[in-house]
Amino acid sequence: MARGFKRSRRGIRARLDDGERGLLAHLFVEVHEMLDDETSADDDPLAVLVGIGTAVDLPGDPAVARLLPDAHRDDPDASAEFRRYTEAGLRERKRTGLEVARRSLGRDGATLVLDEDEAQAWVVALTDVRLVLASRMGLEVDEDHERLEALAAAELAAEAQGVPAQDGDGDGDGDVPPSSGLAWVLAVYDFLTWLQESLVEALLEPLPHD
Repeated sequence: MARGFKRSRRGIRARLDDGERGLLAHLFVEVHEMLDDETSADDDPLAVLVGIGTAVDLPGDPAVARLLPDAHRDDPDASAEFRRYTEAGLRERKRTGLEVARRSLGRDGATLVLDEDEAQAWVVALTDVRLVLASRMGLEVDEDHERLEALAAAELAAEAQGVPAQDGDGDGDGDVPPSSGLAWVLAVYDFLTWLQESLVEALLEPLPHD
């Protein structure tokens, strides 16, 4: 069972079991792949070299759009121009951070030990995964979490009684997939939130004395 991050003289430490490490690694890989952006053969090689892309619109996937939001929501032209010059670099930085976090999970030993740079990469990687999960669940504000908890509880109760899963909102229009596993996704989201909070607190802790 996981134990949250703590600062030590060796680094930022946490204890994660094999299942938790596997889950985190899988999530980091999934979000990394969502951020993949293949360069078109028609792109200007010089533009590619200096990180200027062709993307000017908000990504169509709502989850990716939360990772790469518009910079100027009230000015579409300024937002498009800003995105053209920054999105490629932002995607690459996020992918790099996710890869740093994933690789650190592969180290031997029951205790995960991160240096300061790795810990900072973890903070961003956990934020990105949480944003994706929140988007998939429709979690936008604090009140949404309460609504989702109620739906998850109903889902678990139905499963315990052997009742087939229904539409998440009960209107039969199919907008929420049956057997969506909302309870599990929400539990993962809450686990990531707790883990990230412990990491941020550890980063703010002073270095312990001998």
